[in-house]
Amino acid sequence: MFRAGDASELVGQRLRTALAAAGDDQIVFDLDGIAGRSAALRRELPGVRVRFAMKACPVDEVIGRLAGEGAGVDAASPGEIAQALAAGVAAGAIHYGNTVKSDRHIADAYRLGVRDFATDSVEDVAAIAAGAPGSRVFCRLATDGDGALWGLSRKCGCSVADAVLVLDRARELGLTPAGLSVHVGSQQLTVRAWRTAFDLIAEAITELSLRGIVLDHVNLGGGLPALGYLDRHGRALAPPLDAMFAAIRTGMRELRRLAPAPLDLVMEPGRHLVADHGVIRAHVSRLSARRRPDGRRQHWLYLSCGRFNGLYESDQLRYRLVFPTRSDADLVPAVVAGPTCDSDDILGAEPTLVPATVVSGDPVWILACGAYSVSYQTQGFNGFFPLPHTFAPSLVPASTPGPV
Repeated sequence: MFRAGDASELVGQRLRTALAAAGDDQIVFDLDGIAGRSAALRRELPGVRVRFAMKACPVDEVIGRLAGEGAGVDAASPGEIAQALAAGVAAGAIHYGNTVKSDRHIADAYRLGVRDFATDSVEDVAAIAAGAPGSRVFCRLATDGDGALWGLSRKCGCSVADAVLVLDRARELGLTPAGLSVHVGSQQLTVRAWRTAFDLIAEAITELSLRGIVLDHVNLGGGLPALGYLDRHGRALAPPLDAMFAAIRTGMRELRRLAPAPLDLVMEPGRHLVADHGVIRAHVSRLSARRRPDGRRQHWLYLSCGRFNGLYESDQLRYRLVFPTRSDADLVPAVVAGPTCDSDDILGAEPTLVPATVVSGDPVWILACGAYSVSYQTQGFNGFFPLPHTFAPSLVPASTPGPV
């Protein structure tokens, strides 16, 4: 059983200052922390081009700060493309990474200046050739998604055999068959998944070379984990990040040796860059107790923020809670839930130990909420409206935009 309050040391000074000053519910982002995570990624994987998966945190200031660090954007719609452009990302540093695209959206993206498109079928390639003539395409290979909290293995991606057909057809239609991509699953927790992905890419490169198709890049997708989550039972997730980076570096070297021409490597981190650098300041609605039908007494802690206010991912994970104004010396196990009347609005599979003295209005810090908390907020379910977002005080001036 997770003990709320144990995680207060995980809140950095910049975030702590902003949270302490917050009088109302909000999401606070640490832009310096996000930039620092991006710099650490580039150190671990030198030479890799970063395309931020903006769906993880579609906040202009976050996109702009990462662009200042040299990152482009992985966009999934014309709406995201337009937002990235407005935030200062160059069109040449944006790719349309969604394999699901209507004819209209392809044409809109092309009109906005995007020339790099993900694909996974000959039907989609034909649509790209019609709506975005002469563009570059990269074909997404399907992975099994094993080892990730969200496998992402059903909707997108194709087999190696189909990838050869797709890119061959792209060449016939006047497109440039430029690359391959994979996605090992969101919040991937194993090293094996990366090794398997590299084996799959190597097989595809070999088969494509036999057709005379020479690629110029491989997109390794997303999947790099955040570090601050708990599993559904309240145990700390401990992804082997150092071993993952080592496996990726090894895989990159092997692909470059295998490829018949120089090969660029791209990654689409989203969660990994932002999750640990966003905290929700919420408050206690009520701590109450009632008897279940079996006669057992059960405590419930209701918060002002729940699954419909940005914490949708609590189906697979739990968020660390901090009660900054209460001692945790006297604790009670409580089911933690959001403020709506929906029975699905529960955070975690098991009770959490919470301070028994909390009262309505007490602040609660919900950690590691920087990823998807903005994206997953409803527009007012039960009258609970999206949280505003603010930013921790920056100690470092914004970088001069670097190469993307």
